[in-house]
This record gives sequence, C-alpha cells and structure tokens, in this order.
Amino acid sequence: MSKDMKRKASLVATMKAVFWSFFGIRKKSDYESDAANLNPVHLIIAGILGAALFIGILVTIVHFVVAK
Repeated sequence: MSKDMKRKASLVATMKAVFWSFFGIRKKSDYESDAANLNPVHLIIAGILGAALFIGILVTIVHFVVAK
C-alpha cells in the first residue's frame, strides 16, 4: 500500500465511530468520511472491544439485579 493510500484515522477516532454506530445514529456524511478514512484493522479491534465492553456492562447489571 502506498503512502498516499494509507488510512488517516487514529484508533481513538475509530473507537468514536464504533461507539456512535452501536447506537445507530451516524450521519450519512460521517459514514462516508469513516469509510474513506478508517483503518479496517482498527475497525475490527474497536468492534471487538466495543462488543466486549457492552457484554461486560450487561453481565454486571444482571449480577447486581439478581444478587440478594
């Protein structure tokens, strides 16, 4: 991959995009910008981390609700 074709978004920008995507409230312009700039490897990592965090929060909530 040449230097001019490298993706420019950072891991933090990718995490932000994935966070808003979990809610399903992305603007079309933001989506198009993400598609052009996000690194696919960062996107996969951010998606896995986001899913793990979501599952961890759900498990914690259930644990507190059913605990005596």
